[in-house]
Amino acid sequence: MRQMTIGALARHGGVGVETVRYYQRRGLLETPARTGGDGFSGGVRRYGDEDLRRLRFIKSAQAAGFTLDQIGELLSLDAGHDRERARTLASERLAALDAKIAELQVARASLQRLATACGASSAGPCPIIAAFQD
Repeated sequence: MRQMTIGALARHGGVGVETVRYYQRRGLLETPARTGGDGFSGGVRRYGDEDLRRLRFIKSAQAAGFTLDQIGELLSLDAGHDRERARTLASERLAALDAKIAELQVARASLQRLATACGASSAGPCPIIAAFQD
């Protein structure tokens, strides 16, 4: 098993050290005990492969659009093998993504109409600028 400092964990996970600390404060990542202290200094925290796996899980779930609260729940389900709840969370996320896609498609169609109108004539104010001023 590999042992890493917080800097190495962050680097391997593709995040910054402060992000790791933030996830620890949120309870998404464990904060290991310090080892190797000499009485005057507290030593260094060492992270392992399981910490890196969890960090990568968090980043992947964020990329899928899950909130940190939802990710926390997914992480707890990971241990309990609760497929039904995980499926429910995924379905809710899919519905939210579908709604966002529909919203973006409406915005795209509106912008496409404005761009077409803008290119159709050079007389008068630009329809794009006029639309955003209203």
